[in-house]
Amino acid sequence: MRKSDVDFIINDMLNRHPRVSDLNFTVGRPCQVAADGTLHPANPDQMPGGLTGYQTEIFTMALIDNNKRLLADLIRHGSCDFSYSLQNGPRFRVNVFSQRGTYSIIMRKLESRIPNIDELGLPQCFRTMAGEKNGIILFTGATGTGKTTSLAAILDEINSSAPLHIITLEDPIEYMHSHKKATFNQRELGRDFDSFANGLRAALRQAPHVILVGEIRDRETIEIAMNAAETGHLVFSTLHTMNAGHTINRILGMFSTEEERQVRFRLADSLRWVVGQRLLPRQEGGRVAIFEIMQNNIRVKDAIINGEQEGKTFYDIIDSGHAYDMQTFDQHIVRLFEQGDINEETALAYASSRSRVRQGIDKIKSTRGEKTSDIENLTIDNDWDMG
Repeated sequence: MRKSDVDFIINDMLNRHPRVSDLNFTVGRPCQVAADGTLHPANPDQMPGGLTGYQTEIFTMALIDNNKRLLADLIRHGSCDFSYSLQNGPRFRVNVFSQRGTYSIIMRKLESRIPNIDELGLPQCFRTMAGEKNGIILFTGATGTGKTTSLAAILDEINSSAPLHIITLEDPIEYMHSHKKATFNQRELGRDFDSFANGLRAALRQAPHVILVGEIRDRETIEIAMNAAETGHLVFSTLHTMNAGHTINRILGMFSTEEERQVRFRLADSLRWVVGQRLLPRQEGGRVAIFEIMQNNIRVKDAIINGEQEGKTFYDIIDSGHAYDMQTFDQHIVRLFEQGDINEETALAYASSRSRVRQGIDKIKSTRGEKTSDIENLTIDNDWDMG
C-alpha cells in the first residue's frame, strides 16, 4: 500500500464526522472515528463484515514504512508508538498493538496550531504556573483528557514572554513549537533518546531553564525530575492518576519504605502544582474540561510529609483552598452546572463526592426556585392517635 492510498483513507475518515479526535482500525469492525468521546462508523456502507486481519496488517506496515526500530518494538513488546503526518494536513500520534493474533491501530489527531490559555478557557492560575522559576508541576488524568494540550498552552505562554531554553522529551512529539522569545528543542522517544530517564539525565547537561517530560513512568524518572527541580529547573510532566492525592501516593509508592521519609521531604520542597484534568460531555454537544488544582502551601507540605489525616486530606485542603487558586473537581462541576454547560445527570456521574455535588446543585436549584426533591403532597396525619 502506497502512502497516497493511506492518506486518502485517512482524509476520507476525517471528512465523515465533525470534531474527529481519533481513528480506530480494529478487526471485525469497520473503520471508525471517535468524536466527542464516542465511536462512529466512518462509512457504514463499506465493509459490512468489518476489517480483516490482513487489511489491518497491510495498513500497519504502510504506516511503519519499514522502520526497523518500530518493527522490533511491535514484535518484542506487542505495540509501538510513533507519529504520522498527512501531506499538507494534520499530524497523528499512532499506537499499533497486537490483539488475538491481529493488529489494531489507534490514530490520535494532533492539532497543528498551539492554542493559548485564553482560547482554551483555562484557569488563569495557569499563567502563574508559566511564571514559576523552578520546581515540579504535574498534570494528571486518563489518556485523551487534554493534558498535553494544556501543557502546550503553558509552554507557549513561556515561549511568548521569556528568553529561556526549553527542552521537551515526548513520545511522540505532538505540538510543534516555533521559536518566539524562548528557544525550543523538542526530542522524541526512540528517535532522539531511548528512555525518559536517560533523556532527562542528558537534559540536565544541555543548559535548560524549563524541561517537559512527556510522562513519569518509573522511579528513576521522578528521582531525576526532583534533582532537576532542586537544582533550579522548572519541570513539567504527566502521570496517569485520578487526582492529587493519588498522584502523591503513586510517587511515594515508587520508593522503598526505607526511602519514603526522605522522598516525602524532597517532594514537599520541589512540588509546585498538581493539576487533574477530565473531559465531560457538554449539554450543547462537544466536551468541556474540568480541573482539580492543588498549589503547594504549608497545609499541602504537612500532608505530604506526615500523610493524610482526618480532616486533613488533600481533598479537604483543596476544597478550602480557594484563596490559593485551588479547586476540586466537584467545585468545578457545580460551577459548570450553574452556567448551564452540563446537566444534572452528567454532574452526578462525574462527581468525586456525589453528596457534595448534590448539595451544591440543590443550593443552585433552590436559588432559582426549582424543585430539589421529587417528594410531593406530604401532609400531617392529624387523625393518628398518640394515646
